[in-house]
Amino acid sequence: MRIHAGCQITYDCPQPTPMLLALSPHPSRVPDLIGPHRMTFDPPLLAHDYSDGFGNRCTRILAPAGRLTITTDFLIRDTGATDPVIPAAAQRPVEALPDPMLVWLLGSRYCDTDRLTELAWRMFGHGPTGWARVQAICDFVHNHIAFGYEHARATRTAAEAFEERRGVCRDYAHLAVALCRCVNIPARYCTGYLGDIGVPVAGPMDFAAWFEVFLDDRWHTFDARNNTPRIGRILMARGRDATDVALVTTFGPCTMTGFSVTTDEVPGG
Repeated sequence: MRIHAGCQITYDCPQPTPMLLALSPHPSRVPDLIGPHRMTFDPPLLAHDYSDGFGNRCTRILAPAGRLTITTDFLIRDTGATDPVIPAAAQRPVEALPDPMLVWLLGSRYCDTDRLTELAWRMFGHGPTGWARVQAICDFVHNHIAFGYEHARATRTAAEAFEERRGVCRDYAHLAVALCRCVNIPARYCTGYLGDIGVPVAGPMDFAAWFEVFLDDRWHTFDARNNTPRIGRILMARGRDATDVALVTTFGPCTMTGFSVTTDEVPGG
């Protein structure tokens, strides 16, 4: 299967504004690219790529005063398989986790575990562990939060999503990640492309948020928003929460005036 994906984002900047972009496919997906990944700017400007502390490919630019349009475009090969489901995947006790996994148990800006620990253990601490425990958390979050773009709020934490019972995909992911960490399952936040392949979706295409957990000796994909295995995820970035993987971080005042995302299966791929 081949997938054509990309985005176009427009900003109006009252002054030259440094920006940090996380809009490239994750390095783990680079071998699947068919041809180059293109990121262009109108007006043209210099860009510098680097790898951040989580292994994501990031781009630094200095946006000029006025209007800037950022466009990305690429073609990628995908297996066409749904997210793997491995019910036997087991949870390791904390003392048996590899050292690099411990950071994924800690609270973070939007995954405020200190406010959810008692709830998490009360709800999920006495049932099955491992895959079944993560799935129970996904089931709860999926049913607890009402989805709606009108509910989007950039400052909402996991605990606030629990209390308000509404949000967008990042809120589902934040709450699920926080609950997993509370019951000692390493979890990390993911962002990327997820089209409607195999599951028609109403409304405009958007970026998606999901999460990964560490069970046995590897990471596994879960999605509390959709709560079903999906086809064609294209990872862009992983981090502790949305702070680490913001699509665009601006270092100065500016206004987003345009936003569109494309994720389409290429016929005959």
